[in-house]
Amino acid sequence: MSGPLSGVRVLELPAIGPAPFCGALLADMGADVVRIDRATAIDLGTPVPPRFDFYNRNKRSVALDLKARPAVQAALQLARHADILIEGFRPGVAERLGLGPDDCLAVNPRLVYGRMTGWGQQGPLAQEVGHDINYLALSGALHCIGEKGRPPVPPLNLAADLGGGAMYLAVGVLAALTEARRSGQGQVVDAAMVDGLANLMSAFSAFRQMGEWTADRGENVVDGGAPYYGTYETRDGKYIAVGAIEERFYRALLAGMDLDATQLPAQNDRTHWPAMRERFARVFKTRSRDEWVEVMRGRDACFSPVLDLDEAPAHAHMQSREVFTRFDGVRHASPAPRFTRTPSALRRPAPASGQHSGEVLAEWGVAAADIAALRDSGAMLQAGAQAQ
Repeated sequence: MSGPLSGVRVLELPAIGPAPFCGALLADMGADVVRIDRATAIDLGTPVPPRFDFYNRNKRSVALDLKARPAVQAALQLARHADILIEGFRPGVAERLGLGPDDCLAVNPRLVYGRMTGWGQQGPLAQEVGHDINYLALSGALHCIGEKGRPPVPPLNLAADLGGGAMYLAVGVLAALTEARRSGQGQVVDAAMVDGLANLMSAFSAFRQMGEWTADRGENVVDGGAPYYGTYETRDGKYIAVGAIEERFYRALLAGMDLDATQLPAQNDRTHWPAMRERFARVFKTRSRDEWVEVMRGRDACFSPVLDLDEAPAHAHMQSREVFTRFDGVRHASPAPRFTRTPSALRRPAPASGQHSGEVLAEWGVAAADIAALRDSGAMLQAGAQAQ
């Protein structure tokens, strides 16, 4: 094992999206993350082959039927030996299974119990279903994203699921783990995506209250309204991105575009932004994307090409930093952030469901006779020949 979380045990209950992503972050950092998978098939959409299931890399899998009491008892035994538990059920489901915070903290008072939901554990919407776009919509974030006069545009599922959800859950459970090691007492970490999104939107909320942010999309500095912050099409149908907010970077951008700053409106005169954006668009259409890369190289103009998913790993900077790596024959994003003394690592691809059932249960304190009974009753699934 390697990484700063080596020796930390994490139990992850069945979930999709942000909870598994949080678990993968902890696993990359060296935690022993054991995922409880369902012992029976359930429709979760298009199945992902394990080697492409990046959210579950570096984990082990135990498959249990949590509707069977012996399987719940086995899960509680795992919780007894865990430092952190992560669950992403709708509020109340874990309690009905017998795996809620009270159940788990009763067997392990030092446990950090991390809960991941979109709406939170209480409130009028707590029991409503939702996805990333819904949490974005309610938080005010989605309203701010998109072109002027056009509908809001969802930023993939990066902002709510991963930014406001998984990242806040990871920070929360690690903070609580640090405190638990001082006090000897665990606690519940309630991570809701709407909470995280509200935090992520703090600066824009402040700008709005200061009168520096309009209620309309595409009229502000970093939402595409400013001509110096946005994307432009190039002669070859590709795109470049500029973010020259500061005056000296803006002047460098203008110089690269062969525009004289003294002959143009003031940088932040918003009345001229639409016309300036049209002028920038005409200029950037005169060269190809890669020609503009050469023109802007070394100018400190906050300029970059817009690369697609195949181009990004081939870029010289990404290759130099080894931002991507080959693992199990597949291209992965390398673990982040980086540590100088206890580096994170890719140790194992995502497991098949139940691949490590017997191995983990024995290692985490379940008696051999109980493991055999679970297997014989069908409450535990042991994957095929590759399983340990």
